[in-house]
Amino acid sequence: MTCDISVLIVSFNTRDRLRECLAALRTQTGEVRFETVVLDNASHDGSADMVLAEFPEAILVRSDVNLGFGNGNNLAMQHAQGRYVVLLNSDAIVPYPTLSLALAHMEAEPTVGMGGGRLLAPDGGWQPSARRFPSLLDEFLVLSGLAARYPRSRFFGRFDRTWADPSVTTDVDWVPGAFAIIRRGLIDSIGFFDPRFFLYYEEVDLCRRIKAAGFAVRYWSDLKISHIGGESSKTFKDMSFTSKGSQLTLWRIRSQLLFYRKWHGLPSAWLVKKLEQGWHGLRALRNRGSDQTKVDESQNLIQLWNQAWRDTDGGAISPPQPW
Repeated sequence: MTCDISVLIVSFNTRDRLRECLAALRTQTGEVRFETVVLDNASHDGSADMVLAEFPEAILVRSDVNLGFGNGNNLAMQHAQGRYVVLLNSDAIVPYPTLSLALAHMEAEPTVGMGGGRLLAPDGGWQPSARRFPSLLDEFLVLSGLAARYPRSRFFGRFDRTWADPSVTTDVDWVPGAFAIIRRGLIDSIGFFDPRFFLYYEEVDLCRRIKAAGFAVRYWSDLKISHIGGESSKTFKDMSFTSKGSQLTLWRIRSQLLFYRKWHGLPSAWLVKKLEQGWHGLRALRNRGSDQTKVDESQNLIQLWNQAWRDTDGGAISPPQPW
């Protein structure tokens, strides 16, 4: 039977966090009718067996390979019956009555195609929740440290909107996939996640297509979600990480190139590569003889950009998956 909301959770080696996430969903009682679909991305920590044993009400879908975030959700969607779809990270907690509030917002605002809430760290600290589409200018502001140095500036803090009052509801470019609600009919019309993005930039691309279809992307300040972040990525022990967010660096760069090539063309994909490589070239030069660790980090980033460029043919193709 059709329900109001299908909650899609893609999990990879996050058994204990997933248990907390699913337990919180059990508190979402009330008028909202929802189902939970858990896509296990070939976890090896017993996550799937835990769901089967402890949360029999959830629809469990097992994948034999790691499909990544976007394609994992694409597979989970095939089992969803809801009029709306909620994306939820396995390391996120939705307190009561988050689902009811999200449903009420979507029902009252038919021009909104996708909406997100206020992401909070476990200690209550702010997390980026309402963001601008990436641009070469924003890449420079973040790389240079100017965005972090002047967070209250509308210009320098533009990408993560660090200048904005988080208690104010507003239309934005995109909201993170840690928690988001989307109209099922819209997904059926424009498609779900682009399968070329294995990890990172999937929701940015989706929001571009939602806005291109004439719908708004909304940030609702009254939806508050506790989110840890990076829990799945931390299980990869042999990959290079960025210093913030525990992102798998090579995967981030590949997806970045795919995004820029898709939406801005080859010249912009090449420029974003040269921008970050140039910045790290200067950083390595500046720290030579004083901080070898920073030199090594920057040289590694330069090489990873070269590798990602080859892997994606300049952002034109996605390497064979799983990455």
